[in-house]
Amino acid sequence: MQKTIKPLTKLKITLTLIISVIIFASCVSSQLGKNDSGEFKNGMVVTAHPEASKVGIEILKKGGNAVDAAVAVQFALAVVYPNAGNIGGGGFMVYRSAKGEVNALDFREKASAAASRDMYLDAAGNPIVDKSLYGHLAAGVPGSVAGMVEAHQKYGKLSWKQVLQPAIDLAETGFEITKRQASELNGLHRRLMDININGTALVNLESTWQEKSLLVQTELANTLKLIQQKGKAGFYEGAVADSIVAEMKRGNGLITKQDLKNYRAVWRKPIIGNYRDYKIITMPPTSSGGIALIQLLQSVEPYPLKRWGHNADSTVQVVVEAERRVYADRATHLGDPDFYKVPQNTPLNINYNKKRMADFNWASATPSNQILAGVIKGKESEETTHFSIVDHDGNAVSITTTLNGSYGSFVVVKGGGFLLNNEMDDFSVKPGAPNMYGLVGGEANAIAPNKRMLSSMTPTIVEKEGKLFMVVGTPGGSTIITSVFQTIINVIDFDMNMQSAVAAKKFHHQWLPDEVYIEKDAIDSLSTEKLKAKGYKLVYRGPIGRVDAILKTKWGTLQAGADPRGDDTAIGY
Repeated sequence: MQKTIKPLTKLKITLTLIISVIIFASCVSSQLGKNDSGEFKNGMVVTAHPEASKVGIEILKKGGNAVDAAVAVQFALAVVYPNAGNIGGGGFMVYRSAKGEVNALDFREKASAAASRDMYLDAAGNPIVDKSLYGHLAAGVPGSVAGMVEAHQKYGKLSWKQVLQPAIDLAETGFEITKRQASELNGLHRRLMDININGTALVNLESTWQEKSLLVQTELANTLKLIQQKGKAGFYEGAVADSIVAEMKRGNGLITKQDLKNYRAVWRKPIIGNYRDYKIITMPPTSSGGIALIQLLQSVEPYPLKRWGHNADSTVQVVVEAERRVYADRATHLGDPDFYKVPQNTPLNINYNKKRMADFNWASATPSNQILAGVIKGKESEETTHFSIVDHDGNAVSITTTLNGSYGSFVVVKGGGFLLNNEMDDFSVKPGAPNMYGLVGGEANAIAPNKRMLSSMTPTIVEKEGKLFMVVGTPGGSTIITSVFQTIINVIDFDMNMQSAVAAKKFHHQWLPDEVYIEKDAIDSLSTEKLKAKGYKLVYRGPIGRVDAILKTKWGTLQAGADPRGDDTAIGY
């Protein structure tokens, strides 16, 4: 006998189905394309690798907060993005809670207690080529694991075991590498083999790497399991620490068990400044980025950038003149605040920055040799990684993390399966001599035992009217600061959505050499001719920055910006 459904029952069933569809739809995540500015309400993760972004969004969907997702992403990147993602490096985190609480975590690497000021100089006092770049002596004491433990203990919601498991799974079962990664690993085959005579999972001994080749890292999985089981002690003590020290002895490195045991991540007060109607929350020293970012914004604030237009000749001229002066300050005044009294009040004073721009002449470029003194041989790089995360409640995390150069020192810890950094090159090896990024430092950034080296990394969060507005950061060596700066003004001054602001072509000046580095098609031909006529030397180069950012719109939705210059991927739900 056929059963008749009453009209009221039909209505209840229909409503139930509609509600179920709505709930299901709200839980579905979407991976955005390279030029997609799609918007989501519940959460968003933007990282340098699609697998890492998937890990982060799954943690959010399981009820984790932005810090839980950040910890999971950091460890996942150590697996799937080994050229910069890491457990053998360090980084910076800027955090903003949904209630507006802000904090900054410094998990930058440190010099060994055995490090010395002149350790990379020859008998004549000149830097020994590549000694601070490659091999065991280039490595500083890693900070990433301590940083993630510290962040999770203070703000995490899910268990430590839960946030580590995705990275373990990726290392143990493997993941498909991208076309870009296959090319990189094939190109570095010889160098990885020369430094790691015992072999490494990153070297394919059977054939060349191909797009979608499966990369399995069993040793790294075992290291991650120890960190999962024992927390900080799983890395800085016991078997992993023994492996690091043994690796140091093999290559005459300096890091000891005591160096590892003594390492601490440090909570610091964020640098806070204003630009137009926005509050900028950014990283303090040992990052040079935060102070420099505020200086740049204050330097250009009096000028009508919006009226001039994006990358118009007047806009470029003002920005270049600001960058010239700010980078001169960076080289002179900044270093580890635990070792050197960093002058923050003066460079963050808007009147100081206006005064610095007072000798700017519209008729011609200011010669950089008239802006303080220094010699910088320019070399750019993009060997770092950044990720931005916002959760359902509005907590936000901005993390930039690195091994310094791509694949760091190229040393893979035997038995540990992870790369060590080459961050010692970020010290002033010899005050006045440039590092691998062409940046120079003075006495404030000279090598000393247990000291943190200066960095350009600039993780940043922006507020508007007391509410979250933007989470932003990028890799890029000396171009980090200018790339974050240009992304911010692209949104605030030029009304771009997040994806357009990230993808927009960039330019960069770093005081000396007295050259403006430009991405292809960043500046139109007429503006180019006007700038050249005023004495600006324009140098075209490859990609500048790889910004990963999130914008919170006035409607409360989250808008992604994943840089098309790399494999960067945004996922929202």
